[in-house]
Amino acid sequence: MIGQRLEIRQGQGLVITPQLQQAIKLLQLSNLELEAFVEAELEKNPILSRDEEGETPSNSAEERDDSGGEPGTDYGEDSGGGLDMGSASDAREALDAREDDLYGDAAPGERGADRATDAAPEQYGLAGADRAGRGPGWDGEGDGLDRLGTGEISLRDHLVEQVTRAGFSAVDSAIALVLIDMVDEGGYLRGALEEVADQLGCELARVEQVLSRCQGFEPTGVMARSVEECLSLQLRERDRLDPAMAALVGNLALLARSDMAGLMRVCGVDMDDLRDMIAELRNLTPRPGAAFGHEVAQTVVPDVVVSADPLGGWRVELNADTLPRLLIDRRYHASVQAGARSDAEKVFVAECLNQANWLIKSLDQRARTILKVASEIVRQQDAFLAFGVECLRPLNLKTVADAIGMHESTVSRVTSNKYVLTPRGTYELKFFFTAAIASTSGGATHSAEAVRHRIKTMIDAENAEDSVLSDDRIVEILKEAGVDIARRTVAKYREALRIPSSVERRRRFKSAG
Repeated sequence: MIGQRLEIRQGQGLVITPQLQQAIKLLQLSNLELEAFVEAELEKNPILSRDEEGETPSNSAEERDDSGGEPGTDYGEDSGGGLDMGSASDAREALDAREDDLYGDAAPGERGADRATDAAPEQYGLAGADRAGRGPGWDGEGDGLDRLGTGEISLRDHLVEQVTRAGFSAVDSAIALVLIDMVDEGGYLRGALEEVADQLGCELARVEQVLSRCQGFEPTGVMARSVEECLSLQLRERDRLDPAMAALVGNLALLARSDMAGLMRVCGVDMDDLRDMIAELRNLTPRPGAAFGHEVAQTVVPDVVVSADPLGGWRVELNADTLPRLLIDRRYHASVQAGARSDAEKVFVAECLNQANWLIKSLDQRARTILKVASEIVRQQDAFLAFGVECLRPLNLKTVADAIGMHESTVSRVTSNKYVLTPRGTYELKFFFTAAIASTSGGATHSAEAVRHRIKTMIDAENAEDSVLSDDRIVEILKEAGVDIARRTVAKYREALRIPSSVERRRRFKSAG
């Protein structure tokens, strides 16, 4: 029969409280964002205060909450009526919640290294470029350039996005990311390539080769080391870098002095041709990066410091300067609690104590988690630290997560906006994650670079219209060879190698025949 009835059922489920959600979000805050968050909490909570003397828990036990302390101490009993999060182990498990249970994994914001200021191209008489850094003839076309006017994407993000599609090996990708961090807001590369080679432990020729490929990114002229090189890159793309134009670009000082006679002599052209060349030059973009949105440059302060251990191996430590030191003012809490008269005042005091307990616990757990993830990354990439970038091994979030018993989303949050200072420089933790292609047999993985090389080799072997391989056929051949790869990945690698589609390749063979 159909009717209404009342039933009581018992079940278990994970309840994500707002405070627990905040604790998880704390994991992905940068140290600057964390400092701002803590400052806001100090303003709201009169019971919470800074430990200005930086004393350890044992030296200030009478003033510090039992659950607080330095990273590396264990959670104590919540003697102050704090947030009911269960035991310490329960809290740690809850913090390691699945990504889709809570919120997206987008980082609150990227922080770039300090940039050097760019020399003004106007000193060479190139003031024809507008304030956005583009010439009057710039039409706004190009990869991702439709988002530039609104500042939706930074130059660094735009370049990093192109690195992921450029078909770089893991080593070359790491070099490219270091070079991108040396690009200023005008789009110019600031810094010596010799220093990059020495920092990464690789040959200078390899750094130069990677830079040459990066200089083919959009916007054209980006990552040039001088105004002359920037303009030459743009002219080369337009197939206009003839000897006369090269001579003009190489003598911008004469153009700045309006020495037309000298320019005609070095370029070997008459006045009419020289005027046309100068007009074409002024139609270029002397500051290719200026059209992008810019964040205020922030000095990168490492969250983790890695140093060589005298006994062998590596010592991994948290940077104490980035760890907020907080304590609960027990005396003030007792005074306020005793003076509370109304129910609202008592509730407010209790909530302040709960929030303070929660924040101290969460900060401690955040520090523990960062140290745990960073230590595993160092263990996995110890060859890079010892021998250089060519020993950077394929690594993904799952490998680290499985090794330390956490979820991938937790590792992803921890590595967002966190930096590590190593003997080879300062890097974002995400720098150490490089791609690999799975094996169909479940065995050893294949490097992405090796798979790209195999795709290129197969296509290079085509010698007739009927020998052209489609992307689907390439997938089949690779899977037969034990490489588990999707068709869209083959298409992405092929496009990154600047290889046309099978239809276009067949058309070329047909027209050639």
